[in-house]
Formats: sequence, C-alpha cells, structure tokens
Amino acid sequence: VQLQESGGGSVQSGGSLRLSCSASGFTFDDSDMGWFRQAPENECELVSIISRDGSTSYADSVKGRFTISHDNGKNTVYLQMNSLKPEDTAVYYCAAGSDPNPYAAGTCGAYEYSYWGQGTQVTVSS
Repeated sequence: VQLQESGGGSVQSGGSLRLSCSASGFTFDDSDMGWFRQAPENECELVSIISRDGSTSYADSVKGRFTISHDNGKNTVYLQMNSLKPEDTAVYYCAAGSDPNPYAAGTCGAYEYSYWGQGTQVTVSS
C-alpha cells in the first residue's frame, strides 16, 4: 500500500497550491480519502474528506478556500488550496480508510484511517 503526496511548497499569502495524493495497493473506490495537516505544537487537523460516494466535507477554517476532488481512474485525490493564509502552514497528509472516524481529535491516528502518506510541507508567508 502506498500513498504519495506531491504539490507542496512555499507561497505567499493569497496564493494557491494543488496537492495530489496518488494511491496504490488497495481498492481506491471502496475507501474514504482525507487530507490532514499538522503544524508544530498543534494537534492533527482534519482538513477535508471525500467519501467513497463522492460527498465532501471541510474544516471550517478552510471552507470556501479549499476544494477536494478525486479521479478514480487515476487513483488520485487532490486538494486545491486557494487564498492561502500563513495559518495554513503545516505538513499535509493524505489518508485512506474504509471505516474512519471523522469526529476524532488529537493525534492523526485517532481518526482511524488505515493508510497514510509521508506528508508534504506547505509554507505560506505573509
């Protein structure tokens, strides 16, 4: 099983980035996919989910600025991030799971996703 994130980098406030997560080794269509982020000394934050039925949800902090999507043919999930703010600075992780807990808090593991990528750094400067 492998989840590989890409697309992170450094941008100025107001800029945009598009993260990609390429998945292999499991049934992508049967999985809920999530994007998480964690900044130093902060808890793991669930940024966005796209469920296997295509429904989406977002953290209040990113609503209206971030958009999650997937391409089942490419086994890839995307996170389009617009109007980036310095507080969006974090390591972003994608995760996949068949029965996750979207209401958890604290550590990333508490969300009970089965598979995780290695993370990609997003840095937004003011």
